[in-house]
Amino acid sequence: MTRTLHVTVGTDTAESDLDDRLAAIDADTEVAEANSTLTVESLDTYSRVFRGTNLELLEAINTHEPESIRELARAVDRHPPEVLENITELENYGLVELIEEGRSKRPMVWYDEINVEMPLGDSEADVAAV
Repeated sequence: MTRTLHVTVGTDTAESDLDDRLAAIDADTEVAEANSTLTVESLDTYSRVFRGTNLELLEAINTHEPESIRELARAVDRHPPEVLENITELENYGLVELIEEGRSKRPMVWYDEINVEMPLGDSEADVAAV
């Protein structure tokens, strides 16, 4: 079963339910797949959060299931402090969860794919102009 994170760009999009979903996952309760949405406030923010290096990290976490940031850094051939900086940003947006295990932190993602909805214009203004 594919688990999908839906990402919308813009302030007029539906409210994010990502916090509720992550809380349910932490509580080990069943979560509906349907509305797993993260709303990113602007295209600039989207571009920063989903830049190539971050997407590479998300893919590596999903593929390799690393036990630590250091192991993830080895998987993407980067320095651990740089990877930690990127992972912290992804964690702040709820895209990665860091599970503390002893002295290390294991990065984890709950989804297998990302579906992005990005309006190319102000649809309300477009409708009013017609």
